[in-house]
Amino acid sequence: MKSRAVALIKFRFLFAASQNFLCFPKTSNTRVYSGIAAITLLPVNETLEEKVVGEVGDHPKNSEDVFRRWGCTATDISRIFRRQPALRHADIGHLQSRLSTLRGLGLNSSGLVKIINCRPRFLSCHINHGLDERLEFLTTLFGSRELLLKAIVRNPSLLTYDFHNRVKPVIALYEEVGVSRKELIPMLMSRPTLIPRTSLTEEKMEYIRRTGVSKDSKMYKHMVTIIAISRLETIREKLVNLEKFGFSEDEVLGLFGRSPFVLTLSVDKVQRNMTFVLGTMKLPASLVLSYPFLLFFNLENILKPRFILAGKIQEMGLEPQIKGPAMLTALRMTEKRFLNAFVSCHPMDVTIELMDSYRNAKDVKRLAEASKKNPRKGFPF
Repeated sequence: MKSRAVALIKFRFLFAASQNFLCFPKTSNTRVYSGIAAITLLPVNETLEEKVVGEVGDHPKNSEDVFRRWGCTATDISRIFRRQPALRHADIGHLQSRLSTLRGLGLNSSGLVKIINCRPRFLSCHINHGLDERLEFLTTLFGSRELLLKAIVRNPSLLTYDFHNRVKPVIALYEEVGVSRKELIPMLMSRPTLIPRTSLTEEKMEYIRRTGVSKDSKMYKHMVTIIAISRLETIREKLVNLEKFGFSEDEVLGLFGRSPFVLTLSVDKVQRNMTFVLGTMKLPASLVLSYPFLLFFNLENILKPRFILAGKIQEMGLEPQIKGPAMLTALRMTEKRFLNAFVSCHPMDVTIELMDSYRNAKDVKRLAEASKKNPRKGFPF
């Protein structure tokens, strides 16, 4: 097809030139007008065929070429196609239009790869519809284009959510219950599903009131957003789970108020940690109300190994001992500080024995833990 186009233009050029040869000036690069067409003379060192081939080559051949010209590396393109194979056959015009919009926002190839990884069909969405109004609102909300861009990379659906029926009403709802826009920004950054999952029913608002968290508290925004995106069934299930260990409902809600992130822990994790704290460590349940971090620690890597090592130190009659308040302090230490404080401080032979005991305790894995698979991709929620 290309060779036929070149031959046609050559013929047309020769025909027009024969009709107007005597009218051409002696200098090159001059435009000549005839009754048939306007001819631009080529420089001496450029042939007509080279010019035609160059113009044809200016257009991207496929979607891979579009991404390459946009600034993506071969690795970036490979990751994009692996996450969303359909983009290999995407319409070039639509793809260029969407990428041009994203470029206008300041997005680079690294950000694009992250977006496709968590939202594979993002480039198939109509992100250009009402974009100016949406960007004006979101820029005002986040305070700057730079912060908005970080939020879009974290949650690209900010450009696709129903703007008038979802985004604006949700922001207004949080402002109505006492969460300011400034406080809402870090919540939107840390919880990408905040907008689509927010629901504040009367029952949820009653739970928030019963936690006793003041609107002036730094924990208030966390309490409100976590309850807002949680299902009522999940909240009730986690309440009942802690009540099984002897707490009243008001005590559990008070615990949620002091440490809202307890609501993000799974029922299974809370059960296993509480069982170990009460059954093996022989600590009172009320201690958890004052020290909620006991529910957050990893049972296999922190709670169990350090408790076993404390027993080993006591059995060998060594000092310092890990018991009473020192146990709570030891649990909160970093690994390096813990070993320096209770293991490395002893003679070499004792240190080796203690380390063997500690390593053996950490090597005991939960049944079938190694066979677990995590096929989740995209957002970790």
